[in-house]
Amino acid sequence: MVDITYCALFAALIASGAFVAVPVGPVPFTLQTLFVVLAGMILGPRRALLSVVVYLSLGLAAPVYAGGGCGVGTLIGPTGGFLLGFLPAAYAVGSLSSSRDPSVGRMVCAGLGGLLPLYALGVAWLAAQQDLGLAAAAGVLPFLAADVVKVGLAAAVASRMLSRPLGLPVPQRDR
Repeated sequence: MVDITYCALFAALIASGAFVAVPVGPVPFTLQTLFVVLAGMILGPRRALLSVVVYLSLGLAAPVYAGGGCGVGTLIGPTGGFLLGFLPAAYAVGSLSSSRDPSVGRMVCAGLGGLLPLYALGVAWLAAQQDLGLAAAAGVLPFLAADVVKVGLAAAVASRMLSRPLGLPVPQRDR
């Protein structure tokens, strides 16, 4: 029961991160990446993936994507690749961070590793709709520094939560 609660919590956090949307070309700046990475670090690969699936499924009917978007149209639009990229990103972060050592350094490396499939899928999707050079310039360059900061923040929070759980039930990390 605790695991279901944590998965629902992270789906809600990812959705809330979409409401902090700053337009930067075809892809807005949001806090979603922070919560996707944090889900992977805290929940592990399968449960983090489940959280993203719940979020993406919810977005098919409710306006929880960036800018209040929802539906299939958003998933096939310019941001669709990044939304779908949350799936391998969450799984990758969870896989790379799944060890008994919840150090900040290990978590940062896992988070940066999770950005790779996110950017790859997002830019490929954007390039299918635009020029590849423009897609890389619009889909990576404006976000890279902020995403590195978000990964660092997520790593600090995850490391703290996993090493000292504040008396709360600790989610069982899957492997």
